[in-house]
Amino acid sequence: MKEKTSIREKVIAALDRIRPYLQNDGGDIDLIDITDDMIVQVKLTGACHGCPYAMQTLKAGVERAVIQEVPEIKSVV
Repeated sequence: MKEKTSIREKVIAALDRIRPYLQNDGGDIDLIDITDDMIVQVKLTGACHGCPYAMQTLKAGVERAVIQEVPEIKSVV
């Protein structure tokens, strides 16, 4: 359980580092959950919600940043 808490803290830190870039475009991101099979579930909010580039932002930006900092994570959805 302690390991999952540590991973959660690292994921939150990674999201906090990319959050300003999303906020510059009027959006934001919320951490919903981290599943037992190490999939991070997030919700894009603000201008990011419904943006035609949201999936690209999620995969190319958010997922890459999170996995780079927390290699245990398999994907971000």
